Formats: sequence, C-alpha cells, structure tokens
Amino acid sequence: MRPSEVSPQQPSAEEPVFTQTGLASFYAKRFHGRKTASGSLYDKDGLTAAHRSLAFGMIVRVTNTANGRVVKVEINDRGPHRKNRIIDLSRAAARALGIRDGMGHVRLDVFQSDQVKPPG
Repeated sequence: MRPSEVSPQQPSAEEPVFTQTGLASFYAKRFHGRKTASGSLYDKDGLTAAHRSLAFGMIVRVTNTANGRVVKVEINDRGPHRKNRIIDLSRAAARALGIRDGMGHVRLDVFQSDQVKPPG
C-alpha cells in the first residue's frame, strides 16, 4: 500500500489509534535526494513526512484544519527539529494540503486500517 491523496476527507466509522494537532512545515528544497533517518532518500515528490516518535513506515492521515484537505503520508524521517511543529511534510504532501506559506495547522490521525499488513 502506498500513501495517497484522500482529499476531500472521507468519513470513517473507525476511531484513530493516535491523534495530534499542531503546526506542520515542509522540507526545504536542499534536502531533496538526501538520506533520511530511516535510510531512504528524501523525495520532494513523494508523500512522506518526519515525526519525532511515530514508527518508520507508519501511514498517517494529515488534515489541513483550515481547508479540510487530507493526504496520507508515510513516516520515513525524524523531526521536525523546531519545538513548535509536530510534523515535517514533503513538498508534494504540503502542496496536496494547500500549505504554501511554509507552515499550516494540521491534525494527524493514525488508523489501524491504513497500516501495511505483512504478507501471509
């Protein structure tokens, strides 16, 4: 399963196993192609993000609270390194959410049904 754009928000009967609200930012252009904490390369066009504690590979639904747009991202890095922010988004994820001025208010939701299930 790959992260995907989900805009506009789709209703779900399932309750999230993790929720967090706060400020999101996005990676600077200079990080494109650099190795992330998970070992993968940062791709500005991928739907990925950095979070301080969520596990690598976890799929997170990020909602822009200003416009209701939602995107699913995969956690592949650690950060953000600014205390007032809760997540660093790839450029593509920020664009999908309509975040263009560096930061935006977001809600993070982790749903068990979004997580990749191992084969077998």
